[in-house]
Amino acid sequence: MAVVNPFLQQCLSASSVNSASSLPSFSICSSSIRASIRFTIFCCGVASPATAVNGHTDTRVPQRAEIRMGLPSKGRMASDTLDLLKDCQLSVRQTNPRQYVAEIPQLSNLEVWFQRPKDIVRKLVSGDLDIGIVGLDTVSEYGYGNEDLILVHDALEFGDCRLSLAIPKYGIFENINSMKELVEMPHWTPEKPLRVATGFTYMGPKFMKENGFKYVSFSTADGALEAAPAMGIADAIVDLVSSGTTLRENNLKEIEGGVILESQAVLVASRKSLIQRKGVLDITHEILERLEAHLRATGQFTVVANMRGSSAEKVAERILSQPSLSGLQGPTISPVFCKRNGRVAADYYAIVICVPKKLLYKSVQQLRAIGGSGVLVSPLTYIFDEETPRWRELLVKLGM
Repeated sequence: MAVVNPFLQQCLSASSVNSASSLPSFSICSSSIRASIRFTIFCCGVASPATAVNGHTDTRVPQRAEIRMGLPSKGRMASDTLDLLKDCQLSVRQTNPRQYVAEIPQLSNLEVWFQRPKDIVRKLVSGDLDIGIVGLDTVSEYGYGNEDLILVHDALEFGDCRLSLAIPKYGIFENINSMKELVEMPHWTPEKPLRVATGFTYMGPKFMKENGFKYVSFSTADGALEAAPAMGIADAIVDLVSSGTTLRENNLKEIEGGVILESQAVLVASRKSLIQRKGVLDITHEILERLEAHLRATGQFTVVANMRGSSAEKVAERILSQPSLSGLQGPTISPVFCKRNGRVAADYYAIVICVPKKLLYKSVQQLRAIGGSGVLVSPLTYIFDEETPRWRELLVKLGM
């Protein structure tokens, strides 16, 4: 007996209240079951779990005192997440590596729960977690567009990949190089639909519908999807792609318009928790500020040099004449005092600027060219703005 994905069950039940006459029919089958399972997928919004009390919907967060943060439990995403938090002085302390709960000593009343990425999203929706770090692809696939999920930081600069549709380079697909050409192929009929293998059973059908496909069937599979077309199991795949090397080695290609989602790690939170649970907004603010400050400083260097000049203004004119020496907002210039012949004088000025790594050597050369000496270089750890831009954006999203 087949077990149907709970989301798909919700979508099917929604057909009684939502007209489906204008929606194309898709089929889904499990690669682990020989018999084909066919049913229609209806696009529907899934609200966060709520309790009906006296005929009214209770959307309050579950009662508990602790604030809970979900982090990936295994793999590269897990290690990169811990490294980022450590760089932000938010090291996760886990007393027992076999336990799924830990703490961040700098953040009081915060519990860290190690979970599978998809379970982090599900538990944010259910209210069992308040904030979490996962890939945007996971939020999009398992969040089903739920409005309670809110992106606090959408670019943590690791876990980069893209969810993409890929087809064979050979056979009937040899000259197909765009989604438009794929849709217009005469091969796809109700009896012979385009067969797509994927683990993304929400985003895959949604994407194909949005691109005008009428005859598509999906087989669910996890891992080694690249072999499906060669084995004759599928005509195409929808999967995560990083460099594209694995696709090329299996004679597959991406096509124009076939990228479903550009993804990387994100900080996501429950809207209800941010508004209703005491302390969640404050902790989220601190985490966000630390992340923003560290990520902005990544790849930036402080350059300090001494330069002769008659005044700070004259020195500033020389510095700003060079395109690589403007810094974040402009150079900081201050007098360097020394004692000569019993008198205190300021013949030199100290210049402090911030430059990106790729322009570091060029900046040093330009400083030397205009009289800079004693150049010191050190990497930046944090750059704190007057106000974190994403914090203001978050407050707007929350209506605050």
